[in-house]
Amino acid sequence: MQKFTNIKSIVIPLDRTNVDTDVIIPKQYLKSVKCSGLGPYLFDDWRYLDPGDLTIDNAQRRLNSDCIFNDSHYKDAQILLTGANFGCGSSREHAVWAMMDYGLKVVIAASFADIFYNNAIKNGLLPVVLTEQTIKTLFENATDRNYTVTINLADQIVSDSQSQWHFDLADFDKHCLLEGLDQIALTLKHADKIRAYETKRRQTAAWLFAE
Repeated sequence: MQKFTNIKSIVIPLDRTNVDTDVIIPKQYLKSVKCSGLGPYLFDDWRYLDPGDLTIDNAQRRLNSDCIFNDSHYKDAQILLTGANFGCGSSREHAVWAMMDYGLKVVIAASFADIFYNNAIKNGLLPVVLTEQTIKTLFENATDRNYTVTINLADQIVSDSQSQWHFDLADFDKHCLLEGLDQIALTLKHADKIRAYETKRRQTAAWLFAE
């Protein structure tokens, strides 16, 4: 997992509430067990007019010109602005993988489904919770297609050229994001203690390791 650095990006405005994980990444793509390669299937049912799966070449599928994720103006955007209860539905971690593979680094919403929120933190995607009124203001600002905001994780600030807003984040989650520590990396920080325990255990309970 990469360390989270300050992000400055135009905003993709997705003014919808209750966006569930089956919309973010449909069930037929859950056959993949890789974190990479899912970006082209993000919001698949919205982006394409033809059904798809992992065996189909997306280049052969018709694009939905009304979908903002097919607008080349936003192709390098790293920040998604959306409505409340984002990521509801199933617990699929693939939803976060698809968003990150697409290039998103931050999702700003009034609220998130708990499992999606935790999956995001553990994979390095920052979920930012702001008030409903602030979200409304950001959507109004985002009618300007070049609307840009900056995310300062260290200070927990979202800002644009005129205003700034503070967001809450647990200290442990913030530490992991800033240091680029997923659960495996956190465990490996104690590698010496783990090895020492295993060595001692082999001496005190050798029968557990008999082949």
